[in-house]
Amino acid sequence: MAFLGISGVSRGLLQSSVTTHYINPLPKHPLRDHKYEVWSKGTELHPENYRYVAGMSSSLVMEVHPKKDDKEKSSVVVEEASWIDLYLPEEARGYAKLARLDKPIGTWLLAWPCMWSIALAADPGSLPSFEMMALFGCKALLFRGAGCTINDMFDRDIDTKVERTRLRPIASGLLTPLQGLQFLGLQLALGLGILLQLNNYSRVLGALSLLLVFSYPLMKRFTFWPQAFLGFTINWGALLGWAAVKGSLEPAVVVPLYLSGVCWTLVYDTIYAHQDKEDDVKVGVKSTALRFGDNTKLWLTGFGTASMGLLALSGLSADLGWQYYASLVAASGQLGWQIGTADFSSRADCSSKFVSNKWFGAIIFSGVLLGRTFQ
Repeated sequence: MAFLGISGVSRGLLQSSVTTHYINPLPKHPLRDHKYEVWSKGTELHPENYRYVAGMSSSLVMEVHPKKDDKEKSSVVVEEASWIDLYLPEEARGYAKLARLDKPIGTWLLAWPCMWSIALAADPGSLPSFEMMALFGCKALLFRGAGCTINDMFDRDIDTKVERTRLRPIASGLLTPLQGLQFLGLQLALGLGILLQLNNYSRVLGALSLLLVFSYPLMKRFTFWPQAFLGFTINWGALLGWAAVKGSLEPAVVVPLYLSGVCWTLVYDTIYAHQDKEDDVKVGVKSTALRFGDNTKLWLTGFGTASMGLLALSGLSADLGWQYYASLVAASGQLGWQIGTADFSSRADCSSKFVSNKWFGAIIFSGVLLGRTFQ
C-alpha cells in the first residue's frame, strides 16, 4: 500500500488520484511546527466551503487555488512516506532523512565504483575479498550520508526554493544547522573508524577525498559543470578500492576506471538535474541540464560512449576475460535505453532513469567478477 503525508496547506481542497488531506493553516515550518501525519492512499477530506483545486503534478508540490472569490493562492507540499515515517521514533526521523536512509540509490552509486575496483584488484582466478567489500559498503553508506548532510547545510536557503527539496530536514526546519553539524561529526567519526581499518596508503587517499566532498555543494553556484565535480567525488572509490587491496595504485587500470565513472556520473546526474531545471533558473544555480539544454541527449551519448570505452580500456589493462566485455555490451544497452527514452520534461521519468543506474553498476560488477574469476 502506498502512503503519502501532507505537511500543510493554507486553503483549498485537494483532488487527485493520490492521498489528499486538508490542514489549516499552513505552519511556518511544516515539519517542525505541525505534527507530521500519514494517511493511506485514497484518504480525502471535503470541507464544504472549498472546492476544486488542481490535480497532482509530476513533482511532490501541488499549486492549490482557493474558490473564485478568494484571490489568494498557496501550495501544498506532499511527501511520500517511507519506512522512516512508519517505523522510526520521531526523534530519529530527521537524522535518518538527512542521511537519505530512505533513498539508497545514492549509496549504490557511491558503492559500485568501490566494488568494481576491489574485484579488479583480486588475484586471477580468485573471488574479491568479501571482508573488504563489506567494509566499503559500510563506508559508502556513511560517506554518502555525510555528503548529504554537508550538502543540506550549505544549500538550506536554496532548498527552500526548490520544489523537490523543500521538505529536506534542515530546509524545512525539522533540524537546525547546529544539529546537522553535530550529526556530521558523528558520521565522519564513524567513517574515520572504517578508514583506519585500511593500510596507510589508503588512509591518506581516503582523507584527500574529503576536500572534494566539502567542495562539491558549492560548485553549482560557480559553474555549469557541478555534475562533473560530483563525478570526481563520488567515484573516488575506484581508486581507493584498489589501493585498499594492493597498497598502491596501478594507473593503467584504475585511472580509466575512475574516469569512466566520472563520465557515467555526468550521464545519470544530468538526467537527475533535469528535475530541477526550472527552479534552478529561478534560484540562480547552474547545472549541466541547463548547459546542455535541447542538446542533452547528444551530450549524454558522448559521455556514455566515453564511459564504455574507458571501462574497456581498464579491462584490457587488467587482462580480464571475455565475460567482462559481454557485460559491457549489456551495460551499453542499459545506458543507451536511459538516454534514448529519457523524457526530460517529466520529473517522474528522470527520477526513474536515475534510479535505474544501480543496475548499470551491478552489470559492470558482475562482468568484473566473472572476468577475473574465470581469467
